[in-house]
Amino acid sequence: MTASTLTVVLPLAALYAAFLLWYGGRGKPLTRDEIEAFLAPLRSRVQDDSGRAHLADLERLLARDDGREFIMHNVIRYREKAAYPPGYDYGPSAPAADRRYGKAIVPYLLRYGNLPVFIARRSGEFVEPAGIDRWDVVAMVRYRSLRDFLRLANAITEDRITVHKWAAIENTQIFPVQPLVSLIFVRGAVGALLALAAWMLT
Repeated sequence: MTASTLTVVLPLAALYAAFLLWYGGRGKPLTRDEIEAFLAPLRSRVQDDSGRAHLADLERLLARDDGREFIMHNVIRYREKAAYPPGYDYGPSAPAADRRYGKAIVPYLLRYGNLPVFIARRSGEFVEPAGIDRWDVVAMVRYRSLRDFLRLANAITEDRITVHKWAAIENTQIFPVQPLVSLIFVRGAVGALLALAAWMLT
């Protein structure tokens, strides 16, 4: 390998190593002390029964932590009209409130190695048993770990970003999923792009 080739390959290899470090996904499970430290500020902000129920759900999720990456599946039904608390001067559109939330949360997701991998809105009807919720949006978000999920949760609640989310949402169902078959290869895709860049530059 020539010196000129090395000047291209080595920086790209270092960039890929930095990406793998940021992307992570193979950490250690949360300790009990970590869980309590993360939950304390969340508990201090709970003001109603709904918030307490969400915290109880979160604690059950944390009890099964293995320290590794996961995908959170979200389905959302919008309110007919956005329900902002007093003092927030936004329009009545619930989808607009959700877009406001989505735009605001992206920097927090990236900061903690998390990525939205699939977002789609309802485009029709098919099998819908009577009495079930009619979902408007489906979203899947990859989290580096539950540790990073908690870091994100604390950051966005502290900065009051979730006000847009709950103004938009009438009902939601959120649960982690483990892919059995997936064509999403983030590590491989980034590696392939950098390899292609190295080939083109040498």
